Amino acid sequence: MRRSVAGMDDLESDVWLHLIALGELLPAALDAQLQRDAQLTHFEFMVLSVLQLSPQSLATPTSIAQAANSTLPRLSHVLARLETRGLVDRVTGQTDKRSREVRLTPAGRRVVIRATGPHIATARKLALEGFDANELEQLSGLLSRITDRLDPEDRLGHAIRD
Repeated sequence: MRRSVAGMDDLESDVWLHLIALGELLPAALDAQLQRDAQLTHFEFMVLSVLQLSPQSLATPTSIAQAANSTLPRLSHVLARLETRGLVDRVTGQTDKRSREVRLTPAGRRVVIRATGPHIATARKLALEGFDANELEQLSGLLSRITDRLDPEDRLGHAIRD
């Protein structure tokens, strides 16, 4: 039996329901892999990755939140957990001594480096395997049209490069 969404034709319904399923299933699968292999949530991995890619492994909470598409309160809770585990430190801001910045510790760097290989392998297995280069190029183009509408300022893409 074919499922359909009211107000959409069969093809639109099929695409939409697959996008919804992807949005629900992929994050849960990535989270489960990271929990099992690195004792990290996917969000914690994203935070550590943002710091690893930041100059001097140092970033403001605002820039981390932007790169991870998070609110500051959610990020603050996660940073507290990561700090308790010795993976990040909160330090006085370099340019504004009244502000705080977040720094990846050597232990945090080791954790994120060890977690990256298996995480990339899982991402490839779940989302990329079975497509040839032409199909991946097509998929990239199609998905970028959606993400461009959702993030026209490219906040997520620019957050870790700024």
